[in-house]
Amino acid sequence: MNQTRKAALVPCDFFALFILISALNGYICGEDMQFTKIIQTMQKLILSTVLLLALFITGCTQQSGKIFNGTDLTGWNLVLENDTLPGDQVFTVEEGMISVKGAPLGYMYTSEKYRNFTLELEYRWADEASNSGIFFLIEDPTNPFPKGIECQLMAGKAGDLVMLAGADLKEFRLPEGVTERPAFPVIEKAQPSSEKATGEWNKVKISVNEGLIEIRINDVLQNSATSEVKEGHIGLQSEGKEILFRNLVIR
Repeated sequence: MNQTRKAALVPCDFFALFILISALNGYICGEDMQFTKIIQTMQKLILSTVLLLALFITGCTQQSGKIFNGTDLTGWNLVLENDTLPGDQVFTVEEGMISVKGAPLGYMYTSEKYRNFTLELEYRWADEASNSGIFFLIEDPTNPFPKGIECQLMAGKAGDLVMLAGADLKEFRLPEGVTERPAFPVIEKAQPSSEKATGEWNKVKISVNEGLIEIRINDVLQNSATSEVKEGHIGLQSEGKEILFRNLVIR
């Protein structure tokens, strides 16, 4: 993601050079026609280069949005507690959707790491509302929970932020009267549940910008927090009952 954003600066640099050469051409025009022709040739070459770079970068940007290709789990790694089952029996693709069975406990995560991104996806429960989550800023893909942050999808609590395996968020405070950090610290969602009825599709939007996190469930801002970790893998959890995911897009 960073490489795509940085590369987008290159056409601007070429365009600035084009303007500079154009100004120089105007200054000397009429005094040295041969030099003017050289300048005009350089302008054409720069314009051609800018167009090619723009096409290349557009292709890169479109490719970066394909976190799930809709047909298989290429680009994803599978983790299951105690390796009790082959991963492809728990994480499957059905009609362009990712199906996660919910048992045994585990998760699938991207091979790529992402920084400064917006992740959008939809989820729904296959039958019974249960428990799952979306992991992000995964530092270490440990088993059965990664070191990272979870956007909770447990029914009734979608939008809570859970800190896994020692991960931290600056806004977390111990509840009054509690002296020991819990195994899974939580920053609760800010609004009443914005989830839809069981069986309907819910929209999730997770934005991370230099560690600043925002969570929206069905367009309702449910949480925000700050992480010192600014880059990591993205994951989908298996816990509870079957859940379906579709339309995974990252920008």
